[in-house]
Amino acid sequence: MADHAVVADDEVDLSRRKFLTRATVATGAVGAVFAAVPFIESWSPSERARAQGAPSELDLSKIDVGQMAVTVWRRSPIYVVRRSPDMVARVSGHDADLKDPQSKDSNQPKYATNVLRSRTPEFLVVIGTCTHLGCLPKQHFDKGDLYPSWPGGFFCPCHGSRFDLAGRVFDGSPASINLNIPPYSYPNPTTLLVGVDEKGEA
Repeated sequence: MADHAVVADDEVDLSRRKFLTRATVATGAVGAVFAAVPFIESWSPSERARAQGAPSELDLSKIDVGQMAVTVWRRSPIYVVRRSPDMVARVSGHDADLKDPQSKDSNQPKYATNVLRSRTPEFLVVIGTCTHLGCLPKQHFDKGDLYPSWPGGFFCPCHGSRFDLAGRVFDGSPASINLNIPPYSYPNPTTLLVGVDEKGEA
């Protein structure tokens, strides 16, 4: 009878050892995973790095013609407008009403120093802060939306600055220069990368 008790105790001890070994291994594995997560996350740009200028990516296929999407780069809103052919046509014809129609005194990359202030006629990419005091201009894309001769564009509700569909400022506005344009590129036909161009220039 005593022999049977010793065998039973040995079996219990063996079972306990197996259980403890498995539990220890499992705990170690889970701990290793949790320890690795911060290390793996360190490979991605931090919030601070993104705020300091890490590029921002936008799927252009999700923007309807005539509509605007907003992304963020360096803590600034970036307005991305998918201009219709009619909107593109309305960029012309009012140069005499603008402060800087050729964008000679405004801020934009060389590839956006043109009438449309963009790489392609279809997409306008501008930093969405008024160049007067940094308020956020509102979209008023419809012709005649603000007044009969209004060609469409942006209106800043803070102090009344007006910009056309290329982000160019109208005479009589407190803003002195056109809306700023960030560096950007198209890695593929449906992707916009704001903050860096194909030469890696930010």
